[in-house]
Amino acid sequence: MFVGITNTPRDYAWGPAGEISALLGTEPTGKPEAELWLGAHPGNPSVIVDPTQTDGATDLNEWIQQDAARILGDGHSRLPFLLKVLAAGAPLSLQAHPNPEQAVEGFARENAEGIPLTAGQRNYKDASAKPELIVAVSDTFEALCGFRSMADTRASIERLAELDAATAKPRPALFDEWLAFARDDTDMRAMFEWLISAGDPVPELVQLVSALADDAGEEFALVRTLAGLYPGDAGVLIALMLNHVTLGKGEALFLAAGNIHAYLRGLGIELMASSDNVLRGGLTPKHVDVPELLSVLDFSASPVPYLPARVLGPTAQVFQPPVRDFQLLVLTGDQTVDLIGAAIAVCVDGDFTLDGEENATVLKRGEATFITEHERRVRFRGEGTLYVATIQ
Repeated sequence: MFVGITNTPRDYAWGPAGEISALLGTEPTGKPEAELWLGAHPGNPSVIVDPTQTDGATDLNEWIQQDAARILGDGHSRLPFLLKVLAAGAPLSLQAHPNPEQAVEGFARENAEGIPLTAGQRNYKDASAKPELIVAVSDTFEALCGFRSMADTRASIERLAELDAATAKPRPALFDEWLAFARDDTDMRAMFEWLISAGDPVPELVQLVSALADDAGEEFALVRTLAGLYPGDAGVLIALMLNHVTLGKGEALFLAAGNIHAYLRGLGIELMASSDNVLRGGLTPKHVDVPELLSVLDFSASPVPYLPARVLGPTAQVFQPPVRDFQLLVLTGDQTVDLIGAAIAVCVDGDFTLDGEENATVLKRGEATFITEHERRVRFRGEGTLYVATIQ
């Protein structure tokens, strides 16, 4: 069964105006367009285009709850993934997500404490982990992801010290403490915890680093940008500890539990486990729970977590992260796919005919469909770009 689904882009402040609607060829909302959710997460489930197909259910979560075993198959009680079209016109908050055990424990703990799900200080909105992948749709997609080596971080701070020495001006004591942390070759966790907990002196240090960055050319261009958007935020300095990457169109990242990251600019297709658990670490006016964030972060230095695609043929490739909850197929022409359980497909260019084992449908640019487990082997025919999310 193919069930047409749709949704309205979420208007988070960092979303640009009109980029998601321009990609999909739909009517602009007139508001920031940050994320279009395609899935059954209760926070923003997809809307059913034709409720007569779903016994009157008007959204995907409501319909699945009526008979999850029949709709999802393979013993699933919930749709395990969430597909998003994401547009970042400004940096998102620095953030990380819990692993499965941390999500279960944190959700139960905050429920027991009586913290409402909608409360600003709530960390855990559900009991699920949130590993995710992002594929660049725009020509470039910029992000911070994971910690650099201490040697690389120290080199950046030493360069700032050189620039500061050339000014012959007094500098805040916090700068010397920061420099001492770098020179002592302390571990990444200690430096991070010190920065994020330093409190009132941090804005002065950010102001100094921003001023120094003005004379440093492209080397510290991101610092200048972040300081202009979030003056006084420790996240501006934490960004110097992280990998800064620019994806080309069609390239992808996989962000495992504990990876600190922030999307900075660009349009992408994001696929994740169906969760809304976010622990923030800066570049945001929202709640930052430092102890909880420290409990989930992976502080090990790591290379940029690129996720290469596996080529299935001249018109198909698949991104397969090391989790069972999801994989993402990218189709540009005819391809037959054996699906495992339910799937969601969204067309961003051209049009495709989908022939399953029991039914068929047509997707044009901007349209999406939920595919029940009964269709199994689906023949996709057409030309353009179609993204298909399913489990592995």
